[in-house]
Amino acid sequence: MCNAFLKARPRLRAALFGLAVCSPVFVVGIGQALAQEVSAQAAFASDRLSVEVIGSGPDVVLIPGFASSREVWRAEAERLKATHRVHLVQLAGFAGEPWTHGDGPFVQPMAEELARYVREQGLVRPAVIGHSMGGMTGVLLAQQYPELLGRVMSVDSLPFFSAMFGSQVTAEAARPFADQAAAGILAADAAAFRAQQGQTAVGMARDPATRTAMVDWSMASDRRAMAAAIREVMTTDLRPGLAAMTTPVWAVYAADADGGAPAAMADALWTREYAGLPGVRMVRVDGSRHFIMADQPERLAEVVDQFLAE
Repeated sequence: MCNAFLKARPRLRAALFGLAVCSPVFVVGIGQALAQEVSAQAAFASDRLSVEVIGSGPDVVLIPGFASSREVWRAEAERLKATHRVHLVQLAGFAGEPWTHGDGPFVQPMAEELARYVREQGLVRPAVIGHSMGGMTGVLLAQQYPELLGRVMSVDSLPFFSAMFGSQVTAEAARPFADQAAAGILAADAAAFRAQQGQTAVGMARDPATRTAMVDWSMASDRRAMAAAIREVMTTDLRPGLAAMTTPVWAVYAADADGGAPAAMADALWTREYAGLPGVRMVRVDGSRHFIMADQPERLAEVVDQFLAE
């Protein structure tokens, strides 16, 4: 635990390296602070997720999407840590995080563990920012645990994923396709699976490094977790609960005239699907595919700052 802690915190590592020339009082103070932070991080244990905490200030929870690593949020977390305490979530089963639940449920147990984390770690109505499936999770948390959250930003995520296939699609109608998608994940051999993930990555991000990372994260993920998650994502419809929501929500979505969703199409889809949510703030980010934080990091940073300032 301590080795991982020090590797993740270069400034503290440098401070500890110089302890030999520090006063005893300073040494004791640094040691106590280090012990307190390590203890705080070790206090929460879950087989559904892990959380890395950096910075200090108001709490911000960053949730990655399907098969993604928390590293997808690393640049934004590093930027925010000067003014906020950032909680970088890693979902079990994805990007090398262990998965112990076979083909069991994914989304609801994970959301319940996130709620438990907020309660047990004493977070005071944190801002939750989630990408893709992480954005859906943020909306789900706001519906089920409105007393725990301060605000939610959904980044390129719909309240019903399968609505992108048509306004007439229902969760029940999507079920056979969800089962087919899950079966395909489980059945592909390693070479075919890598090729599939590479093709998918091209449509998801303009940034080449992110495409490579996406493939690596998928290959390191547990396929059973991926299958369970995609089946649930495709058949979870949060739209019926939108009207009763009281948590402020920003829906940030991508548009890309060169290989992504054209602006008019993106506007129509996101406006239609969030129409039932009172007071939702819609923000389109142009020149980006699904991974907005990689394709338009400066623009997303501006939006995040505005979101957190309100």
